[in-house]
Amino acid sequence: MKNELKNRMQDFAFNCWKLCSVLPKSREYDAWVRQLIRASSSVGANYRAACRAKSDRDFINKLKMVEEEADESMYWIELFLKTRLQDKAEFKTLWKEANELLAITVSSINTVRKRIS
Repeated sequence: MKNELKNRMQDFAFNCWKLCSVLPKSREYDAWVRQLIRASSSVGANYRAACRAKSDRDFINKLKMVEEEADESMYWIELFLKTRLQDKAEFKTLWKEANELLAITVSSINTVRKRIS
């Protein structure tokens, strides 16, 4: 499961990058593209760090960063969905994946919190 989730998060980052690479090159899109690529890449990178946590509390703290980056990715995707871009279906797919990754992360945080309480 852990490797499956790592791969899924890596695929999410790659798919965000791939979609961003075909967006119009303009000052307006550039800021959002950079933010989405950064946030989506941080989801998997922070999850990998969480997998190497030294304690349950460390694990939770690192997963909270995953939660924040997944939520931020959703924010940037939502902004792209408000534009007149043709690729809205692809952005909706990315938003759905970010939402699922966020839900998995929050569930994991809650499970560990219950265990250590």
